[in-house]
Amino acid sequence: MLVGQWPAHYKLSPASREARTSRVGSNMKNKKGINGVKGANGANGHSAHNGNNGVYANGSSTAAGKAKDYRPTDKEPFMNERQREYFREKLMHWRDDILKEAKETLQHLQDENQNHPDLADRASSETDRAIELRARDRQRKLIAKIDAALHRIDDGTYGYCEETGDPIALKRLEARPIATLSVEAQERHERRERVYRDD
Repeated sequence: MLVGQWPAHYKLSPASREARTSRVGSNMKNKKGINGVKGANGANGHSAHNGNNGVYANGSSTAAGKAKDYRPTDKEPFMNERQREYFREKLMHWRDDILKEAKETLQHLQDENQNHPDLADRASSETDRAIELRARDRQRKLIAKIDAALHRIDDGTYGYCEETGDPIALKRLEARPIATLSVEAQERHERRERVYRDD
């Protein structure tokens, strides 16, 4: 019997033979993973290992989700690579926000830089200008501290108290990423300042 011929005892109509051939071909394609749900290299397989549209192709979606939800904990080594990268991104986002706000403040000052005929309006404008200038000065100092913290991440000293050398609590770094002193050292520093002020 030649390949592709049906045995004599099969009494199938031409339409039935065509339908059966189509099912066999479809099954073979699914095994190759062309459109199979579980194809190893399927283009549209939902669980495809290398599929172009696989939901978990190469694990990229899972990895991105885990990175976004990551929070440093005391259960891992202090200031490991992952923690350093976490605080680096936190500081850089903070810096970008401050620069954006400073740009908007500068634009507002330029828009308000005009003579007001009414003395009350002029006084109010000058007061607002003075407040915004002080805010810009605080932003400038804060950016300098953020840059210093980024430098400490690069040289490996970030997260350690400058006075004692002990690790700064993660909760404190979360609340104030530019912190250079531990809570205890900061409290001692503030007590000394109060004593000097009183003297």
